[in-house]
Amino acid sequence: MKFILRSFSYLMHPLFMPLLGVIIYFAITPKFIPESFMYAKIFAISILTLIVPILFYFLLESINLVSSKELSDVKERRIPLLCQIGITILIVTVIINGYEFPELYLFFLGILIASGLALIFSLFKYKASLHMVGVSGVLSFIIALSMVYTTNYLEIISLLIIGIGCTAASRLQFKAHSMHELIVGILVGGLPQLLVFYFYNI
Repeated sequence: MKFILRSFSYLMHPLFMPLLGVIIYFAITPKFIPESFMYAKIFAISILTLIVPILFYFLLESINLVSSKELSDVKERRIPLLCQIGITILIVTVIINGYEFPELYLFFLGILIASGLALIFSLFKYKASLHMVGVSGVLSFIIALSMVYTTNYLEIISLLIIGIGCTAASRLQFKAHSMHELIVGILVGGLPQLLVFYFYNI
């Protein structure tokens, strides 16, 4: 059981969530998108949201600015979160066109807001769960898409809710977070996605 719970901490790692949201979007959008164009966007986003942060983490580790990949010390989260904010700004200004992909643009805008909130919490020495921020952001994004497209994505939403529950149980089991840190993480990740879709006319 512990192995299964621990696996969710890796499967639902916050680094994977932006790419997961992009892949789900391309899989369910009713818009016609040429495959070569779609794969180019996925490749670019995977480089920026996976490879660059991993290399940046190893750089920080080599100069003793982080001590573990869990970033258990709240102070160690600040520079990686600043890196996340910079990468997300690059994505919404260069990679994702707001006219061609308004839904993805809003998804990353929500990620930008959530990253900013997580950074603010870290400045006040509060450790909101980044796992919950990531997976709840994807969940809210799919819920928003279901409303925009007036289509039922109940299967995907259900799987993501299960993912949130299992990941939260994992974080509690291994004492990585308290319950209120998980709840705050869910709110920080989920609410910005719903708000940007609400205030932006697609």
